[in-house]
Amino acid sequence: MNKMLLTDMNLQELETLVCELGEQKFRAKQLYKWLFKGVDFAQMSNISPNFIDKLSENYDAVGVRIYGEYKSKIDDTVKYLYKLRDGNVIEGVLMRYKYGNTLCVSTQVGCRMNCAFCASGLDGLIRNLTAGEILGQVIAVNALNSTESQRGVTNIVLMGSGEPLDNYGNVCKFLSLASDENGLNISRRNVSLSTCGLCDKIRQLADDGYTPTMTISLHAPNDVMRQEIMPIAKKYSIDDIIGAVKYYFQKTGRRIIFEYSMINGKNDGESCAIQLAEKVKGLACHINLIPLNYVKERGLSGSSKKNIYRFMSILEKNGVSVTVRRSMGGDIDGACGQLRRKVISDENN
Repeated sequence: MNKMLLTDMNLQELETLVCELGEQKFRAKQLYKWLFKGVDFAQMSNISPNFIDKLSENYDAVGVRIYGEYKSKIDDTVKYLYKLRDGNVIEGVLMRYKYGNTLCVSTQVGCRMNCAFCASGLDGLIRNLTAGEILGQVIAVNALNSTESQRGVTNIVLMGSGEPLDNYGNVCKFLSLASDENGLNISRRNVSLSTCGLCDKIRQLADDGYTPTMTISLHAPNDVMRQEIMPIAKKYSIDDIIGAVKYYFQKTGRRIIFEYSMINGKNDGESCAIQLAEKVKGLACHINLIPLNYVKERGLSGSSKKNIYRFMSILEKNGVSVTVRRSMGGDIDGACGQLRRKVISDENN
C-alpha cells in the first residue's frame, strides 16, 4: 500500500498531477470520470498506454473492492464486505427506501469508541480510512446498482464502522468529493454524519462550512447511564452535546437527529423517556428509536416492541418528534462490525 490512491484527489489536484506527468490538462477530467466508475487502469479505454504506465508506477486507481455481498431474505437490504489494498476488511449496508437508496459507509477500520452495544469497537481502532477509501465504498456499490436512468446510491450515511469525527480531515475531504459536481454530485442535504458526540469537532465542522445532517448517538437520557454505555461520555456530557448541536444548528440551519438504541431493562423505562424529553426540549431535533441488533460478544438484548412504542408514546405526549427506525438486515448481521468480525473469524479458523 505504498502507492497513492487517485480517488483521494479532487479534479483540481488531478489536473496538477496530469500536467506534472507531461500530459494535457483535459486528460484529468477523462481520468476522473473513469475513477468514479470504479474501474482499474486496464479498463480506461481512452487513456493511452504510455500515460497509464506513468500513473501506475506511483498510483492506484482502485482502493476498495467488494469482497462479499449478502442479501437479506427479509427485505431488500444488502450488506457488503470490502477489501482494502492492505488486506484490511470493512463493511457497509445498502438500504432501499421509497425515496432512494441509502448506503451506510465506514470511516475507520475498527473503532476506539468501544460502545457497549456495538461490534465495531471490539478490536479497537486499527486505522483511519483515507477520503478515497470512504469514497471507494460508494463508487463500488454504485457500479453494481446503477442503471442508465438512476444512480445506485442516492443518499449516504457515515454510520458504519468507526467514529467519523475521529477521522476529521479525511471525512471532510470525502464530503467535498462526494458533492463534487464533476464526480458523484450527491447533494449535501443527502449526506448524514453519525457521531458519538465529539463536541469540539461538531463545532469545527460547522465553522469549516460542512453541512451534513448531524446525527448524535445518544442512547441514554442522563450522564450516569450514558457513561455505562459509551466511554466517550466521560469526556463529553449530554449538556456539552446539547450546546454543540445548538451551535451547529445556528450555523447550518440543519435539524439535529438523536439516535437512541433501545436496550432491554437499561434505557427503555418510563423515567428514561421523561428525562429524554426534558433534555431535548426546545431543540430543533428528531429522535430515532432503534431496535437493538443483538451482538453476541456484547450480551445486550433489545427492548420489546411493546416497550419501544410505549417509550415513543411518552415522548410524543411531551411534544417530541420521534419515530421508530425500521429494523433492516437482521438476518445478515446488520449491526456495525458484526459481519466483518464473523468473516475474519471464519477465515482464521
